[in-house]
Amino acid sequence: MALKIGDKAPNFNVTATGGKKISLSSLSGKKVVLYFYPKDDTSGCTMEACDFRDSIAAFRNLNAIVLGVSKDDLKSHDKFRAKYSLPFDLLSDEDGSLCEDYGTWAEKSMYGRKYMGIERATFLIDEKGIIRGIWRKVSVPGHIDEVRAMISGKNIAANNNVKPTAKTKTAKVKSKAKKIAAKKLTSKKPKPKTKNKVKTKPAKTKSKRKRA
Repeated sequence: MALKIGDKAPNFNVTATGGKKISLSSLSGKKVVLYFYPKDDTSGCTMEACDFRDSIAAFRNLNAIVLGVSKDDLKSHDKFRAKYSLPFDLLSDEDGSLCEDYGTWAEKSMYGRKYMGIERATFLIDEKGIIRGIWRKVSVPGHIDEVRAMISGKNIAANNNVKPTAKTKTAKVKSKAKKIAAKKLTSKKPKPKTKNKVKTKPAKTKSKRKRA
């Protein structure tokens, strides 16, 4: 069953960069930004990691810890972290158990070919271990700003899988049409009616003939 906002976040105890063990239960009292990405040192994953790196001070000020997760081994993680000076830990999920628990191991497609891989996703977990935000099929540009806004309380909920229903779309279209119609009515002022002037022809007068 897919995780949803309000669920208890699955606990984990995974080896991270530097060979240390990190568990979710040990992070109680702090917000956790747990983001899953496909592979170390690839274009999209590097951009996302560097975006988190550049905003790390803001996350720390919000009492939040950032953790990255992929199936890469520790050697790859350590190299990736050092290369881009990442100020947060990367969790090595080689057996895929963490990806399975969070539902990020999914079928993907590229150039018509289907395969299994890690879906780019982010989970915001509060101080009590409750999921407060979910972003799936993440588009990297602007994503970090969305997560940060959610933590700072500017957004009530975060779940980018929720799409407007057909009913909602219809209501929006009708509302927009009403606004346009109202605007047209106010912009078109009725012109004052003018009475048609009746053109009168001068009366014909009989010319008097002079007598010789």
